[in-house]
Order: sequence, then structure tokens, then C-alpha cells
Amino acid sequence: QLARLGHDVRFASRVPDNDLGRAAIATLRGHGVDTSGIARGGDRMGLYFVTSGAGLRATEVLYDRAGSAFAQASATDWDWDMLLAGVTRLHLSGITPALGPVPAQSALAAVEAASARGIAISFDGNWRGKLWARWNGDPRAILSGIAAHADLMFGNHRDIALLLGRDDFAGEGEDRRRAASEAAFAAFPRLQTIASTARDVEQVDLHHLSARIDTRDDKAQTETVVLAGIVDRIGGGDAFAAGVLHALETGAGIADAARTGLAL
Repeated sequence: QLARLGHDVRFASRVPDNDLGRAAIATLRGHGVDTSGIARGGDRMGLYFVTSGAGLRATEVLYDRAGSAFAQASATDWDWDMLLAGVTRLHLSGITPALGPVPAQSALAAVEAASARGIAISFDGNWRGKLWARWNGDPRAILSGIAAHADLMFGNHRDIALLLGRDDFAGEGEDRRRAASEAAFAAFPRLQTIASTARDVEQVDLHHLSARIDTRDDKAQTETVVLAGIVDRIGGGDAFAAGVLHALETGAGIADAARTGLAL
């Protein structure tokens, strides 16, 4: 999405040197993404399968990511001088450390390398309980260690509750989200902005969605929109993040950024 909006985007990963890996690289390159940071190696691509929901039955995801080329890449395999050359912002997903101890080390190494170079960092919590349940990691400690480097975080009060080990934020609705944001700002001195969405699901293809951005001294909340006839919601969170990043990087205020994220 960011590449389509005119930004220079580089993707760092590792895929097997086979037809599937090459197809993934070609697809990203076709959307204008710089793929020079994608290494080749390992035996298999991490996959997941989606069982589409219907009515009140939710969509479910089955992960098949164990032993993937990316998950097996050591934290010392990444050339941060090359990957971060000319970079103004590193964007990292919480799915990366959920994949296992080695990707968790790589994720922390990435934010430490970016911080050492004065590069801004955005972090999307992307909680994936099924992935964390497959190994004995400490998600709170690991994700908090990453979030501590971020100036921009994507996540709601539930994500913040996980990071802080507490869920006693006062109020309901918008008040509760603001209380959670203030707690996160107090816990993470580098954090300046938190972007989130609120979703009310009536049925799998009928949702009510709004967006919100909190800063240390301000906040912006969109109206709720009705999304009817949803075919596939996979990637919606990434689109929201891209819209917010695009707006903020081009100098928009937080109200415009919230609306842009929601629109995407």
C-alpha cells in the first residue's frame, strides 16, 4: 500500500530459492517494492490457510509456518548497514517475534539497529495467540522490549494491556482507550503516537468500524462506518497502518491520518 501511494519501500525477509520464493519476490517487485533486502535460502516458505466464515461463524486461520526459511534465519544473518541505508522509518509487525525465539531475537536486533542509527520506528502489535502458543516465549517481555523503541504504535487497549501486564483502565469505549494510551505513554518514553481501530462484528460480512489516533497531548476519533458485504478482511490492519503512515509522513494532522487509515 505504501509503495502504491508513492513511497519508497524496502522489504526485508528471507525466502527459499525455489519457484514459490521467486514468485513472492516478483509479486512484491510488481507493486513497486524494493526487494533487494530479501535473502534467499532455507527449504520452505511459511504459509497459512484461511477458512472463510459465514453468518455468525468467524473466519479461521490455520498456520503452517514452522521451520520456514525466515524463521530459521539467525539474528546475525541480517546486514543492518545495507538494509537500513537511507531508511527514515522501520515498520515492524508483532507477528515476527511470535514465530519463535530466533525471529524474536531478529526483531529486537532490528529495532536496536534502527534506534542506534536514529531511524524512526513504528510497531504493529498484531497479536497472534496461535503462534505464541507454539513455543514457550514470554510475549509480554518480548513485545515490550520492541515497543520500547517505537515512536508510533498500532494497537488498542487490549494490546496495551498485554504490554503492561494490566487491564484496569478506567472508563468505557473512547475513555477506556484514552486511559490505556496514557498508560502506554507513561511506560514507554519514546512513544509519541498510538493508532487503533474499534470493530463491532455483527456477522462475518457486516462490521462497524472506526479509527482513532492518540498522542501525548491530543486525540482524534473518526465516526463509525458500516462495512457491509465484506468478502475478505485479510490485510485490513496492514492497510490501516499504511494509510496512517502515509498521512503522517506527508504532514497531515492526526484527524486526517485517522480518516486516511480508515479509508484504506
